[in-house]
Amino acid sequence: MTSPFVYLELVPKAIYYKKRLEKSFYEEYFRVAEWIRDLEKVEALAQAEAAKSGLAAMDALHVAAAHLAGADEFVTTERAGKPIYRSSLITPIYAFA
Repeated sequence: MTSPFVYLELVPKAIYYKKRLEKSFYEEYFRVAEWIRDLEKVEALAQAEAAKSGLAAMDALHVAAAHLAGADEFVTTERAGKPIYRSSLITPIYAFA
């Protein structure tokens, strides 16, 4: 599952820094991934969750999109103790554990 927010965080940097292998990986992933694109619902939920849990804007958008998409897991590079772990919408899994 993915959202436009994940795409925007990953793909433009790979293109800018001319990382062809990384760009190829992302192109394939985003081609086959299930997308959540109901931005009005994502925004409304993100605003509520940010206020409730103290999330930064992008984290709130990611959490809301994952929740609305019905994601089974939410993998993050954020370490334990960060605000994203206060969200009740998802259970974060640290990517490097």
